[in-house]
Amino acid sequence: MRPLRADLAVIAANVLPGSSVLDVGCGEGELMEVLQRERQCDARGMEIDAEAVERCVARGLSVVQGDADRDLADYPDDAFDCAILSQTLQTAARPDAMLDQLLRIGRRAFVSFPNFAYWRMRFSLLTKGRMPVTRHLPVSWYETQNIHHVTVLDFLELLRAKGVRVEKSWFFTHEREIGGRRANWRAEHAVFQLSR
Repeated sequence: MRPLRADLAVIAANVLPGSSVLDVGCGEGELMEVLQRERQCDARGMEIDAEAVERCVARGLSVVQGDADRDLADYPDDAFDCAILSQTLQTAARPDAMLDQLLRIGRRAFVSFPNFAYWRMRFSLLTKGRMPVTRHLPVSWYETQNIHHVTVLDFLELLRAKGVRVEKSWFFTHEREIGGRRANWRAEHAVFQLSR
């Protein structure tokens, strides 16, 4: 089994053992598998891609095919100890509404996203005049599922406006954790642990 992406590894390390977890946009279930095996969590998943759902089920994981933009509303309040949204917020039709749903169905939430204010992206746009293609954003602008370009400062402002508490935060560049100082331009992607 290959190692988890940096954001998933920090989430896995901070989910309390034995928690009930919903991984929204779980992909092929790498995080869910680690949470079950190493943290003894009751991990469930939601994924929009039918092929990824099939791969999860083939691995023995509990995953439903669904569109988080509309299907999270079907879950009751406080249904899980923890709701996870990794590298998916920027693909949501309404990221603010999705954040509300995560914190409604989970007592705690983890959210990770690519930081569109990362200095290399800014520099590429400035010097080339085109939307950058990077390791974390590997396709051209017209192929991407990203419809909202969020920055660390944008996300913090959204949390302030909604009265959401940041319990912990982590910032990464090239899979290496960096400090939070000037994270808006230094971090390639960010992870937040949140609660109401």
